[in-house]
Amino acid sequence: MTTPRKIQKAFLASEQSEGVGARVRRSIGSAALRNFSPFLMLDHFSVSPGAGFPDHPHRGIETVTYLLQGSADHEDFAGNRGTIEEGDLQFMTAGRGIVHSEMPRPNKEGDPAVGMQLWVDLPENLKSVEPRYRDLRAKETPTISVDDEKVTIKIISGQSHGTDSVRDLAYTPVWIFDVTIKPGGKVTQELPEGWNAFAYTLAGSTSFGREDHTTVGQYHNVVFEPNGDSVVAEVAKEASESGRFFLVAGLPLDQKVVQYGPFVLTSQEGIYQAMMDYQTNSNGFERAKGWRSEIGKSMVH
Repeated sequence: MTTPRKIQKAFLASEQSEGVGARVRRSIGSAALRNFSPFLMLDHFSVSPGAGFPDHPHRGIETVTYLLQGSADHEDFAGNRGTIEEGDLQFMTAGRGIVHSEMPRPNKEGDPAVGMQLWVDLPENLKSVEPRYRDLRAKETPTISVDDEKVTIKIISGQSHGTDSVRDLAYTPVWIFDVTIKPGGKVTQELPEGWNAFAYTLAGSTSFGREDHTTVGQYHNVVFEPNGDSVVAEVAKEASESGRFFLVAGLPLDQKVVQYGPFVLTSQEGIYQAMMDYQTNSNGFERAKGWRSEIGKSMVH
């Protein structure tokens, strides 16, 4: 029998402006939860056509972008470009340095691109790796049903009920699941012991815990205690809608976090060096000189 984790705290992710014209609900990386190793930031974003995240740099992190609605284009200074659609994911390793742009793809209805973006810290010995992308299409992601099909689990990374994800997509070990529970459904999801874990509630109300239930509504981040090897979640039979949440666990890194905007290193000297390298187009940022993304040029000012 597994030992369910207790809730450390749960809080509402307030909406704020970010990028150019984008709206985000930031939970990790806010005053309520500054760093939760290996996680640095979690944004639930909504980006309408004409808004977005034009050309900007990164160093020392990985980002995981999961699109819930619409489609989005990406382009970087190395000539990489592509599009992710609803249900797709993109894992980007910034490593020693990257400059890229992320923009919603216009659609006839004018609907926004909606999704989740998670920033994951890189181990110190991997902060200077070459940048890379790995896209995971919706059709490649294993999806299982449990509890008489009252629970659906999309296994983005990790293992659930004997089913493994397609591949490891990040340098830092991370498990990610998209879980939907119909009214009357219940699930126990095992997680590696000692890893930090949280759930972000996308829809409905979900109760977490086996004995001491805590019911949490939409747009909350639920932070779990480190003790235990599972998370128990259920939705009441009388609920009017299903509960849906983004469940994530990761191996904590035993290192200092020093962050200045998009640069995350382990020392203040590392930050100064990153700023200098970016400004002088050197040590990983050589290709930034004179570069402008095509998709970023479409910004409405």
